[in-house]
Amino acid sequence: MTTNAETTTSTGTTAGAPEIRVRGLHKSFGDNEVLRGIDLDIRQGEVVCVIGPSGSGKSTLLRCVNLLEEPTRGQVFVGGTEVTDPDVDIDAVRRRIGMVFQQFNLFPHLTVTENLTLPQRRVLKRDKAEAARVAAENLQRVGLAEKAAAYPSSLSGGQQQRVAIARALAMGPEVMLFDEPTSALDPELVGDVLAVMRMLANDGMTMMVVTHEMTFAREVADRVVFMDGGVIVEEGAPEQVIGDPSHERTRHFLSRLLDPAMAEVGEAPERLDKADG
Repeated sequence: MTTNAETTTSTGTTAGAPEIRVRGLHKSFGDNEVLRGIDLDIRQGEVVCVIGPSGSGKSTLLRCVNLLEEPTRGQVFVGGTEVTDPDVDIDAVRRRIGMVFQQFNLFPHLTVTENLTLPQRRVLKRDKAEAARVAAENLQRVGLAEKAAAYPSSLSGGQQQRVAIARALAMGPEVMLFDEPTSALDPELVGDVLAVMRMLANDGMTMMVVTHEMTFAREVADRVVFMDGGVIVEEGAPEQVIGDPSHERTRHFLSRLLDPAMAEVGEAPERLDKADG
């Protein structure tokens, strides 16, 4: 959870300063306007969970933060640097951002350790010994030190996702972005991945998490953002947004998510906008 907003980090910056700032963000794919003007601040050390129905723009917002998708208009800042500035060194900015996807994207022909050392050596230019030391340290963090010499095919989905998290951490990011990191996992494997994310949150990592895991959002997030139709419908503390939502769209979404057996055949409440984000 977020620590004292006035604490000072090892880099000398104030923990309350926005680490991620999004202003007037729009994104269209052809005629489909997926993001319709997003404004969002995430402070250093804050954990923000983004929830909402499929097609609401959650993953597109996340991908715009590190420019995997180029916004149609608007601004995104990470650590005070505008990533949407045409002259920005985007590779330098991305080195400060760890990204974990639904799929693990591990190299099947490389061992777990090699999956962690390769990007360090290629991008950060670390020597072999230093890259191996950092790899071992981060495999220990995610509870997989004993799998260092294994190949991805011998690991469960949950273990592969924890390796993917360790690989991102080995790059020394200031921000971690998670795009539904447990959605491809069997239910019994989800807990170990969420435990690693909970550990990162407790360590003060700035995290933006697109998720359907409401228990995680309720227990770990400092703030929950509900999106629908390409806009932020409401945001606030987990106990407010999840426990006592103020908007009908949020209530409808949560009722179907938390108790799918109670869903009824019929029309959903009117979307905020007609376009499917």
